[in-house]
Amino acid sequence: MKKVVLGMMLCGLVACQAPKAESFDVNKALDYCTSQVSKALDALHDVEGGYDFTMEPRNILEGDTVWNCRKASAEEWCSGFWPGVLWMDYTYTKDDSIRKVAEGYTASLNFLAERPVYDHDLGFLVINSFLKGYEATGNEEYKRIALAAADTLATLYNNKVGTILSWPRHVKDYGGHNTIMDNMINLELLFWASENGGSQRLRDIAVSHADTTMRYHFREDGSCYHVAVYDTLTGNFIKGVTHQGYADSSMWARGQSWAIYGYTMVYRFTKEQRFLDHAQKVTDIYLKRLHETSDDWVPIWDMDDPRGQQAPKDASAACVVASALLELQQYVDAEKGKVYAQAAEDMLRDLSSDRYQSRDRNVAFLMHSTGHHPAGSEIDASIIYADYYYIEALLRYAQKNLKN
Repeated sequence: MKKVVLGMMLCGLVACQAPKAESFDVNKALDYCTSQVSKALDALHDVEGGYDFTMEPRNILEGDTVWNCRKASAEEWCSGFWPGVLWMDYTYTKDDSIRKVAEGYTASLNFLAERPVYDHDLGFLVINSFLKGYEATGNEEYKRIALAAADTLATLYNNKVGTILSWPRHVKDYGGHNTIMDNMINLELLFWASENGGSQRLRDIAVSHADTTMRYHFREDGSCYHVAVYDTLTGNFIKGVTHQGYADSSMWARGQSWAIYGYTMVYRFTKEQRFLDHAQKVTDIYLKRLHETSDDWVPIWDMDDPRGQQAPKDASAACVVASALLELQQYVDAEKGKVYAQAAEDMLRDLSSDRYQSRDRNVAFLMHSTGHHPAGSEIDASIIYADYYYIEALLRYAQKNLKN
């Protein structure tokens, strides 16, 4: 009976969110991305010196038209997203000129294989650049660097706690071992490495992290804290708090999107039913709250912001969820799979509209993402990780249609 009610609720959600009747033209959206990549590369190219591959695009703020770049480094967690965008565009176009530029931006991160870990974002840095590059080319050097980075990331694991430490520099600030929801994404590097020449221990760490996070990082309804704090010595859970959300008790949209994407990915590697069940639970509360708080399929930055629909949007969260749902819909029963697939399509349709696509306004794919709202940083901006998950979702959608 519970299953039937949930199915009715989700089907009602899809109907009430006013899906459009026309089919979504994914090739048009991918061609648009290719056009924007070309514009961005033109802006990044110095006529005399070519590209400075060490400067990776990060954001385009209001009033700007080209990417603001930051030095590629372990401290700059977004350094891998632009290479990943280029690798995915190359996958779509097979344009060797894009491949060469992708190789250049990826090579600027080679140092990650040689230095001690800075924080958990090593996973983001390597998955988005070297793993995407390896998928596209089979370059064995990319595989070597990714395997080395996986071993380095594993040094942050605390056996007493059962999770990877996210921010070593903030242990004193939080009063213990801190693990953020974003860290779920980094587990992909460990799982991948364990299946591609790395040790079984890497997989064991990833499973432990996912289990411990599932146990302590979520409220009863499936919504998540941004940060879980544990006693470093005993491993006991201390508290759940926020860092980038509205409040400790609120649903920060991108944090929930990391949970959806993360547990879907964990199920891909483990095929353990508990992870699939949890992926659905965290997805269903997101869709329910999205319906309650947003005027379309793109969430406000935090679903408990008292300004409601007047609050800034976060297109990046919608991109992460759309990409995750296009994978998750393959694993669930047929009825629910249709609901998830339709929701992903509606998200991509809205994201591909004039309301969200940058088009002639700047060289990014999308506008209206929110980075760190409490710090007043990157609010209502174009942000590189939104573009990354947008093109990933488009490619997954295109692949899904080829299979049908």
